[in-house]
Amino acid sequence: MYAILTTGGKQYKVQEGDVIYVEKLAVDVDTTVELNNVLAVSKDGELVIGKPVVEGANVVAKVLAQGKAKKIIVFKYKRKKDYRRKQGHRQQYTKLQIEKINA
Repeated sequence: MYAILTTGGKQYKVQEGDVIYVEKLAVDVDTTVELNNVLAVSKDGELVIGKPVVEGANVVAKVLAQGKAKKIIVFKYKRKKDYRRKQGHRQQYTKLQIEKINA
């Protein structure tokens, strides 16, 4: 059994027990969060696709951690013009463990 859900503008294919990293959610660590934007659910070989979401379907996940990803460097450069800009960025994330898929 798996589900395809969307959060933070991205889509994730999840099964029970999976650990995923999503865009930062405003929740505390060691709490459960219910994700309602389920686009598709596969159960017993039968695929149910929503229009745009599956009615009554949700995914329950436990929040394991809040953190920041590794730093990336954003470097802008224009040749012959003495223009250089260097900037770092660390994206915030929420680590989730999928507990249950309700279809």
